[in-house]
Amino acid sequence: MIDLLKKHLAEVNDFSSDNAQEIEAFRIQYLGKKGLLNHFFSEFKNIPAEEKKEFGQTINELKSKASEKVNTLKKAIELGSQEKRIYNDLTRPSEPMELGVRHPISIVKNQIIDIFSRIGFNVSEGPEIEDDWHNFTALNLPEHHPARDMQDTFFIQTNPDVLLRTHTSSVQVRYMENNKPPIRTISPGRVYRNEAISARSHCFFHQVEGLYIDKKVSFADLKQTLQFFTTELFGKSKIRLRPSYFPFTEPSAEVDVYWGLETETDYKMTKGTGWLEIMGCGMVDPNVLDNCGIDSKTYSGFAFGMGIDRITLLLHQISDIRLLSENDVRFLEQFKSAF
Repeated sequence: MIDLLKKHLAEVNDFSSDNAQEIEAFRIQYLGKKGLLNHFFSEFKNIPAEEKKEFGQTINELKSKASEKVNTLKKAIELGSQEKRIYNDLTRPSEPMELGVRHPISIVKNQIIDIFSRIGFNVSEGPEIEDDWHNFTALNLPEHHPARDMQDTFFIQTNPDVLLRTHTSSVQVRYMENNKPPIRTISPGRVYRNEAISARSHCFFHQVEGLYIDKKVSFADLKQTLQFFTTELFGKSKIRLRPSYFPFTEPSAEVDVYWGLETETDYKMTKGTGWLEIMGCGMVDPNVLDNCGIDSKTYSGFAFGMGIDRITLLLHQISDIRLLSENDVRFLEQFKSAF
């Protein structure tokens, strides 16, 4: 009798079906009122005393396995039926999908690229880990030049000739070395300077610098280009250029755009003047052209550069530059409507 129980136990373990009628027949065969389990229980009194313990344990195991098998197979059919109802119902609302957003830096960078692409500027990129020649020397900043102190630099400790670039002008040097005039390119990218982190400054930020080299390029061409840019990006057509100094341009200027004094925020941003400084610019120094293999007697050009982070703060009225690098989802979700 025990051998017969074990045979049925093996059959229960092997049984499998996705048909509800077959599962019900299996349940009745073992667990019904006239099923095999009730028959085996009624035979318990006829089992020899020395076998009753093993017989009882085996019959209880058979009952447990049979009940578990029936419940498992029925649940599998119910789940399959439920999934079929869900996925075959085309009128059922879909699961909500969280849309990603562009970072405000990327939004503004793309706007700047789009504006300059409309007047023939392409995009050039270069390494963030630079050598001294491309970052300083080729740009009219030889070793021990006092203007190097204007840019607090992260040098690679094992090699003092290698550093994290302090501006994307290094990309322009590489572009001039590998391309012949006419050249019309902008170079967006991340740069690094050893500065204290505060609400207005960071040790890394983003720049976009522009370069135009051709025959008979004048300062008037530079001013007209910047006039077009500020009008397209800010909707402000009034700009002014103030004399300044940059080692790689001569003459050099700072560019201000007239923001206005219409609101209290305007007063705070412009310190009551209505003017905001947005970039530096100038005519490319002939020494820089010669360093890059371009004949300065035949060609001239202009260059300009601005901080994308600063422009982003202005356009979106963000008060703390640190928000741009903290990856706070609550902050980033505010830009879902931007492109």
